[in-house]
Amino acid sequence: MEKIYQYIKDHATTPSEALEWVEKQTHIRTNHPRMLSGAVQGQVMRMIAQISGARDILELGTFTGYSAICLASALPEDGHLDTLEINDELEDLIMEGFDRAGLADRIDIHIGDCKETLQKFREEGRTYDLVYIDANKREYCEYYELIFDMVRPGGIILADNVIWDGKVCMDPLPQDKQTLGIAAFNDMVSKDPRVESVIIPLRDGLNMIRRKA
Repeated sequence: MEKIYQYIKDHATTPSEALEWVEKQTHIRTNHPRMLSGAVQGQVMRMIAQISGARDILELGTFTGYSAICLASALPEDGHLDTLEINDELEDLIMEGFDRAGLADRIDIHIGDCKETLQKFREEGRTYDLVYIDANKREYCEYYELIFDMVRPGGIILADNVIWDGKVCMDPLPQDKQTLGIAAFNDMVSKDPRVESVIIPLRDGLNMIRRKA
């Protein structure tokens, strides 16, 4: 699988210098570089955002800003991305990456608890064309309920890590809270008549969900 992934990476569009910088700094300055979206998934998400014509994007879980840069780079000049991150220690790294990518004017980072920020956004009446979920795996179901009415009809929700190292397929299902949270989320989405969805087996699984018009 590693050889296949490398082949795919070698034949995809080369990441920008800013993305390569973020990837390098993530390995140097964080303890969990595996959380990075990476070149292939980043390009897939960028193309989904571009093809969908998204003008307003919401991201839950910035980490070091790699995926935010990928998504924001697909926005038109008047487009905007809100990204939510709980770890304030990452803010300087994130902002430097945005500056290097020339996208700082299109992205607002909101530091704090994700659910609290989402509730505030709901009260403000914010709406989005695309939402990317990659925050606390225990809370995916709650995020889904909070963001759903903010997604415009025909809009897209992307949820990362939905295969969760294959744990969601195990029988019996592991009982750790992360696995239970992801499994419950996948079940919720698959049974939701308001959407159509498909899990793409890319890296750790990407659930692509479209809100019906």
